[in-house]
Amino acid sequence: MEKFEGYVFTALCSTNFLVSCLIFSKITREQRDPYMDEIFHVPQAQKYCHGKFNEWDPMITTLPGLYLASVGVIKPVVWLADLTGKVVCSTAMLRFVNLLFNCGNLYLLYLIICKLHSREKTQAASRRVLSALSLSTFPVLYFFNFLYYTDAGSTFFILFTYLMTLYGCHKASAFLGVCAVLFRQTNIIWVAFCAGTVVASKMDEAWKTEHAKKRDDKASAFQVPLSISGAKKVTHFVLDFLTSPGHVKAVLLVAWPYAAVGLGFLMFVVLNDGIVVGDRTSHEACLNFPQFFYFFSFALFFSLPTSLCYYRVLRFLQALKKQPLFFLSVTGVCLLLVWKFSYVHKYLLADNRHFPFYVWKRLFQRHELVRFLLVPAYVFAGWNFMDSIKSRSLFWSLAFLVCLLAATVPQKLLEFRYFIIPYLMYRLHMPLPSLPRLLVEFLLYTVVNAVTLYIFVNKTFHWPDSTATQRFMW
Repeated sequence: MEKFEGYVFTALCSTNFLVSCLIFSKITREQRDPYMDEIFHVPQAQKYCHGKFNEWDPMITTLPGLYLASVGVIKPVVWLADLTGKVVCSTAMLRFVNLLFNCGNLYLLYLIICKLHSREKTQAASRRVLSALSLSTFPVLYFFNFLYYTDAGSTFFILFTYLMTLYGCHKASAFLGVCAVLFRQTNIIWVAFCAGTVVASKMDEAWKTEHAKKRDDKASAFQVPLSISGAKKVTHFVLDFLTSPGHVKAVLLVAWPYAAVGLGFLMFVVLNDGIVVGDRTSHEACLNFPQFFYFFSFALFFSLPTSLCYYRVLRFLQALKKQPLFFLSVTGVCLLLVWKFSYVHKYLLADNRHFPFYVWKRLFQRHELVRFLLVPAYVFAGWNFMDSIKSRSLFWSLAFLVCLLAATVPQKLLEFRYFIIPYLMYRLHMPLPSLPRLLVEFLLYTVVNAVTLYIFVNKTFHWPDSTATQRFMW
């Protein structure tokens, strides 16, 4: 069965690569010149191709991981194929590097799914393969496989980092984490998440041991009541754990490589006087708490086929009846956060080539009360999100939520690309969906990809003050 699964997965990888190459060819013919952020990335990569490592465009905000990886892939190919002229490090050749990352992402997703859902029976082989294929075509990620952006490579190294963490190869994981940070500085959050899962596993063991000593060990060790007393219980345990020399030593013995990466990143921030390396005025951090709610809504839409069902909606309504004060309190806090901490980046309102521009214009700007009227939907989306990963341990969930907050809230700009990695982490840790649900998910992703790529290629427009062709994109 495993051999057959391997054959099927290999065939799907080949088909995926072939289809992606055909799409890549079409997009490259239609948009030969660098587009959007490529006008910064492509020239910088070409400088690296020509050995000009000391030249840097001050408008680029990320570290040079993408350019170094591109040179590392392209230079050996150029030497082996004896290529010369403009084709070397051309826009098309640089973009093609992301297609290779796309193949790597599909394989890594499959390996992570196999590891996370290893307890599933062999009959789940088709679900593992289809789940990996579906996630590799996740629309926001898949779109940027055809342009020279950092997303494909950034996702590849974070997935690789997490895979090594799952296998207990923490030194390799930390090294790959450094590579991920070189693609995008905010990936340090997901390196911290990998370290957090290590700490969470140690805390899980200590929590189980503590509860095993008690008489009421018939109840599940991770059933913590959703109340003030439950929160106090967890808080006291966490404080006791973190102040216990034995527990701290056990964690450091395993997680020290991640700590080294964290210290190195802290030194970089101090020496660089910030996280971004260019265009600092347009990338200032703030407490944009509604970003958390936007992500929940985003996750609800793309996980509709796999997360939402009649019984889950019924459970939500029952939860409302059982704990009305809790949900009223959560709604009140959300309303306060939306009222006091909503920020709108100047790029969001100025650039009509991005889909978020139209989401904001046609939804949030329709009336000033819309942002408040959406709060009940945010509450449901958040509840659905948490209910979908309730099979994970308490401390794993806490680590994930902390990293999710760190990855979304400081971002002033509503940019769907920032949701790629947190969404993939969420979807990977959901229970393995049934085959019909996976087929619906794959169909949804395929339709969204077809529509967005068609719009990008065919629905062009021009600005009044420019002759350049403009295209719609994520």
